Amino acid sequence: MSDGAVHKVDAGALGARPLRYYDFFMAAFVAILLLSNLIGAAKLSTLGGFTFGAGILFFPLGYVIGDVLTEVYGYARARRCVWAGFGAMLFMALMSWVVVALPPADGWPDQKAYEAVFGSTWRIVFASLIAFWAGELANSFVLARMKILTQGRHLWMRTIGSTVIGQGADSLLFYPLAFWGDWSNAQVLTVMVTNWAMKVGWEALLTPVTYLAVNGLKRREGLDVYDSGTDFTPFRTRL
Repeated sequence: MSDGAVHKVDAGALGARPLRYYDFFMAAFVAILLLSNLIGAAKLSTLGGFTFGAGILFFPLGYVIGDVLTEVYGYARARRCVWAGFGAMLFMALMSWVVVALPPADGWPDQKAYEAVFGSTWRIVFASLIAFWAGELANSFVLARMKILTQGRHLWMRTIGSTVIGQGADSLLFYPLAFWGDWSNAQVLTVMVTNWAMKVGWEALLTPVTYLAVNGLKRREGLDVYDSGTDFTPFRTRL
């Protein structure tokens, strides 16, 4: 397909054919997911009176890329990226556990610091995996279905609406699974609602970036994918 000519196609018509930029966006999606959990998850910051995990600054970028993947390449390819991210997070958790568990060398003073940064409990790891998987797939599903219902119009409504649902599922699963019983009920509820609102607000602020990425990719790929006949089951990785 030539650059600039955008053709509306059903996702099933693409089959398994290679696409020019899909692999790059999958790599970016997985990289942001891993880095936001590895670098930002362990640090709490306070700005303007709000306390939040530092990873919140970058984790929503994964939702932006998820929106771009679903909008440009369809639900099945976005679902494939979610499973790739799930596998990468699982491996990262296993690798972190092994490295932290290795006995430190004599005279190496940083084991406690290493455990503080990389030694997340399995409860938090489990909560993070489940919340990510459910939230991202809910986000992609809502976006794909809304695209059909709106006939491809109102991208801003679809990206923000899908994020409200996706981040809602993520927060509703993660905070109770990770902290219920360790924090008070009020703390769990407060942090859950605050972080959900911040993530949705961040996504809304990034709407112009989403428009630029989506429109540019559609022109470069020469297609606009609709999931009219897509099997929306989350439990598969095939296209």
